[in-house]
Amino acid sequence: MNGGRLMGGRQALPASAGLRIAVDIGGTFTDMAAFDEVSGQLRFGKALSTHGRLVTGIQDTLDSARVDLKDGNLFLHGSTIAINTLLERTGAKTALLITEGFRDIYEIGRVNRPDAYNLFFNKHTPLVRRSLRFEVAERLRADGSTHKALDEAAVRELARELKGHAVEAVAVLLLHSYRNPRHEERVKAILEEELPDAFICASHELSQEYREFERVSTAVANAYVGPRVSEYLGQLEQHLGEKGFGGDFYVVQSTGGLFPVEHARVGCVRMLESGPAAGVIGAQAICAQLGMGDAIAFDMGGTTAKAGVISGGRPLTTGSALIGGYERALPIQIPMMDIHEVGTGGGSIARIETGNALRVGPQSAGSLPGPVCYGRGGTEPTVTDANLLLGRLDADHFLGGELELDLTACARQMQERVAGPLGLEATEAADGILRIAVTQMSHAVKAVTTERGLDAGSFTMVVYGGAGPLHASAIAREIGIRRVLIPFAPGYFSAYGMLFSDLRYDYVRSVFRKLGEVSFDEIEALYKAMEDDGRAALAQSGVVPDGVVIERAADMRYVGQEHAVTVDLPQAFFADRDRTAIKRAFDELHKVRYGTSAPKEAADLVSLRVTVLGTMKKPPRHRVEAGAGQPDAGALRGAKPVYFRKVGWVETPVYVRDRLRAGNLIAGPALVEEHASTTVVQPGDQLVVDELGNLQIAIGSERT
Repeated sequence: MNGGRLMGGRQALPASAGLRIAVDIGGTFTDMAAFDEVSGQLRFGKALSTHGRLVTGIQDTLDSARVDLKDGNLFLHGSTIAINTLLERTGAKTALLITEGFRDIYEIGRVNRPDAYNLFFNKHTPLVRRSLRFEVAERLRADGSTHKALDEAAVRELARELKGHAVEAVAVLLLHSYRNPRHEERVKAILEEELPDAFICASHELSQEYREFERVSTAVANAYVGPRVSEYLGQLEQHLGEKGFGGDFYVVQSTGGLFPVEHARVGCVRMLESGPAAGVIGAQAICAQLGMGDAIAFDMGGTTAKAGVISGGRPLTTGSALIGGYERALPIQIPMMDIHEVGTGGGSIARIETGNALRVGPQSAGSLPGPVCYGRGGTEPTVTDANLLLGRLDADHFLGGELELDLTACARQMQERVAGPLGLEATEAADGILRIAVTQMSHAVKAVTTERGLDAGSFTMVVYGGAGPLHASAIAREIGIRRVLIPFAPGYFSAYGMLFSDLRYDYVRSVFRKLGEVSFDEIEALYKAMEDDGRAALAQSGVVPDGVVIERAADMRYVGQEHAVTVDLPQAFFADRDRTAIKRAFDELHKVRYGTSAPKEAADLVSLRVTVLGTMKKPPRHRVEAGAGQPDAGALRGAKPVYFRKVGWVETPVYVRDRLRAGNLIAGPALVEEHASTTVVQPGDQLVVDELGNLQIAIGSERT
């Protein structure tokens, strides 16, 4: 579990030197990666997530790697608590205060039906019931000027009424507050006076873009998850203090950037996709090390599978997302990684449903009771159980032998619950479970590539997560991807990716200007104001970054269009006042995204975006010794029967990853085992170990 000493990397400022600890909580496992900035050493830990008290699982994983919090100077954290609270609808009793006459826009939404012929379509269910939505007497015009003054006395009366309803959180959305937040600020101040124990959230603190429905949805989601997330972060802060941690505590945002825990306790919604985003940051680091511009980042854990894209060396991001799936989700309007998630993981349960149909997920066995083979009381077969039955997992070497798997119970439950009812052998049933899981997971990859106008087959797929390498080859075949890369420490990769994260602040302002008529002085002033805000936020940080990087972008659309696309724009375009270059960049992106562009049509600037990064020292590159084409004899653990659909049971060599050397070549079929993961090399695949220890797999042409 302990990595060797790694050489290289940039010099950190003396004030930053120490142990940087990163912890990621997943639905099944909690992972830890620790980087010593002085010695360059990396250490890893993994433990089952303890959902009754998440802090316990965090300490378990620290103990497993013998990491003492007293030695830490920076604690980085990603967690699923915010997203799970939202999806499971276990948040706080929340009220909504909204401009008079607009009480129902949160429920009405966009009135869009994504699939007109889908009989199973479900309209979204608001997080706040109608009886707890209240109107505020006030009104601003679209330019931010006052049409009707705020009735503060009425707001105080409303606040006292809310106290009678025993609400735990209040969201505030007033029209056009993205132009002028004065009324929202005053309403929040009154609520804080009258409801000192409630979590209060105003929309302008999270989003300064237009679109009232998206903004109210974001504010409500933040208020809804706020008390639970804030309480959890408070417990974790207390635990760190009790264990002697004296450094700074930072949380990973959905952008993959870091922000202080005090900001996370207020803007909880910004950490919805913190773990998956950190994984994409890690994949970006791998791409930079190898000089690889384009990659698909694919993460499969115990509960879900997630996919994101690195294009031109940078992760694709979005200004908004639908959490929970398009058909029933509510939008969240904040910058985040463009990640698509499906409810398929190692713990996904296989069930026989109506019509004798086999379904896999989205329900997961999680860490308790877990898959049948964990021996913790689980009785329903899962994807992990299917892998064990097919010989792809080793009952005696799972997690380095720390968790012994029960093959007998696994086979019995597979036969009773799946194979028997379908009239199949247990092997056939297990193979069917994996085929269904692979198809479902391929949808996550297609959602961030094909549906974005990108050719998935031209990308390398970087696969990680404890369960990812088991299915990497099969997913690649399903989609037509020709190259797969299994990085260093895939079973801890999201935690490892946090070590590559930078301090990050994102800002956006809606402007609505025609590109052909825009005043560059006005635009430059808006950009500079946001950049100054970012620099000020970095200056208040307890961590001194190595440097500051500022990135500009703009949401653009053709005149007459409704929706915009976000275009990255070099500052030189504005310094040179080059409208042609800005328009060309937009046209090119529009063509990639939609397959068409209109170079002769006029374009609008809808919103301006700024990202301010405080760059951090990165862990050094993990290198391995050079070896011959043939792996050393000591790298071969033995051989075992493994089932592959087209060829049946095959005696398959099993290699120990830590003993492989750069240049080693392995022809499939083969298994490569390491502490927290197993890589399946299918028949027809060719694996080579590169100088950084990554397993690069050329996928065979046959689908298996």
